[in-house]
Amino acid sequence: MTLFTALLSGLIFGLGLLLSGMASPAKVLGFLDLAGAWDPSLALVMAGAMAVGLIAFGVAGQRSRSLLDQPMQLPSTRQIDRRLVGGSVLFGIGWGLAGFCPGPALVGLGLGSGPALLFVAAMLVGMKLFDWLERRQATARVAAATASVAQADGPGH
Repeated sequence: MTLFTALLSGLIFGLGLLLSGMASPAKVLGFLDLAGAWDPSLALVMAGAMAVGLIAFGVAGQRSRSLLDQPMQLPSTRQIDRRLVGGSVLFGIGWGLAGFCPGPALVGLGLGSGPALLFVAAMLVGMKLFDWLERRQATARVAAATASVAQADGPGH
């Protein structure tokens, strides 16, 4: 039932992107073109999504399990740190250059769009690169902690 609900939710989301025109990079780039022929329609879609999201997160925060009896997995931190800002900047740069973000890119991929294919491929490479860097940093932290413990124990311990 969970997989079916996820599939149905994704289909409804994709249909909403198509009907609103938000799967079109031209629409997104028109919204981002503040100095030219600015198209405010994406702002209205975003405002609607934020309203729905605020209500949904408010309800979800009061529950320990979802309607499908799955554990709630909400973010545990509200800290704005370097990683969050850096990721947001990278997202914005990619969005501004390509006119895609992940959801509309997947819709475009389903429609056979070449630019969407390129975007999704770049997105997957970026995800793999992030995972590799995270693993590398974790290994370095473990090695540093092990060296610190060994040094604290001193010779002969």
